[in-house]
Amino acid sequence: MPTDKSAETLIFDRRESEARSYCRGFPVVFTRANGSVLTDSSGKSYIDFLAGCSSLNYGHNDADMKAALIDHISRDGIAHGLDMHTDAKAEFLEAFEDKILAPRGMDHKVMFTGPTGANAVEAAMKIARKKTGRTNIIAFTNGFHGVTLGALAATGNGYHRGGGSVPLNGVTRMPFDGYFGDKVDTADIAERMIADPAGGIDAPAAFMLETVQGEGGLNAASAEWVRKIADMAKRHGALLIIDDIQAGVGRTGKFFSFEEWGVTPDVITMAKSVSGFGLPMALTLVRPEHDIFGPAEHNGTFRGNNHAFVTARVAIEKFWANDAFEKEIAEKADVLEAALLEIAELVPGAFLKGRGMMRGVDVGSGDLASQICSAAFENGLVIETSGNEDQVVKVLAPLTTPMNEFRKGLDILLEATRSVMGQMKIAAE
Repeated sequence: MPTDKSAETLIFDRRESEARSYCRGFPVVFTRANGSVLTDSSGKSYIDFLAGCSSLNYGHNDADMKAALIDHISRDGIAHGLDMHTDAKAEFLEAFEDKILAPRGMDHKVMFTGPTGANAVEAAMKIARKKTGRTNIIAFTNGFHGVTLGALAATGNGYHRGGGSVPLNGVTRMPFDGYFGDKVDTADIAERMIADPAGGIDAPAAFMLETVQGEGGLNAASAEWVRKIADMAKRHGALLIIDDIQAGVGRTGKFFSFEEWGVTPDVITMAKSVSGFGLPMALTLVRPEHDIFGPAEHNGTFRGNNHAFVTARVAIEKFWANDAFEKEIAEKADVLEAALLEIAELVPGAFLKGRGMMRGVDVGSGDLASQICSAAFENGLVIETSGNEDQVVKVLAPLTTPMNEFRKGLDILLEATRSVMGQMKIAAE
């Protein structure tokens, strides 16, 4: 990747905090975006396989969402309304109820939290603790739930945990599905430890998990394992919290990542693509019997992003009124799997991870994965890594990416992998 920094990027180095991250791998200034394509200030275009870390499942600047938002702004529609009743909120809730909740037989109340995934997680953890009168949350290895202190306690990544600089309490870590290999059922381990009065595990308020661990390396839980955890939570008087912030909104194939598994979580956290347009918005969905917060007990000034209500409503009506979008996602998921298998064959020991359109290749080394992503960027593809050692090349392309563009991006990734592996072979000779 080029190391020369142009004059237009100097302001970021001079004034922006060292906490910036994604921009370090993509040292250009992006100025435009449409669909699945980003354009920088020099006019160079890049196919986007990062999609705002799955915040742009419907791509950049969807025409229908944009038109609705412009119309809302042009007529002086409410932009900020705390949590007051507005027409935009009503229309979103009606669409969410009619097109998402009702068809799936879900009776969850919709809680608008502060507009980040971490805030939705904080609310979920607080609900579980208040409801049960317990403090212990069972979270899982390689889980990522945010970096505010409550969510950070449930996050496994040591680097991020170190940023808290205080003791992170109230969470017991259990092994995620497959953590000890295919022959060990980690749900059985958790059950034995929790059921044992001398197991040292405090009675849990909740079990919290991602069905596919996005930042943790695309570790995908099986339906059977999730069902076991759900049953365990019920038997032990705990709530089941599913963090669907990255795996939801179609990323794994359905609107919710768990909806075909016969599991009904007590609490669901959502953010990222729930607004449809990349606007900040987060939801905590909670079964009515657990909707126990008093007015403003979990508060936030920006619970009322009406611009996000507008675009989220359009996204639901446009993409989730029938099953056509799901079929499109399934078709692309098959193309993605075939392409990633071809890429994995170039790297000794590499293997596929994830589910649906949340897939990647574990290449065994963070350095190798970084080199592949850098080579891809040079050739017009924005793509990132994930995993406990950043060893997974992760594809999060917008679900709406046209098939020809999708294949072109995968070809760039294939050639990047081939180039890096060729260079390594020459260096070793």
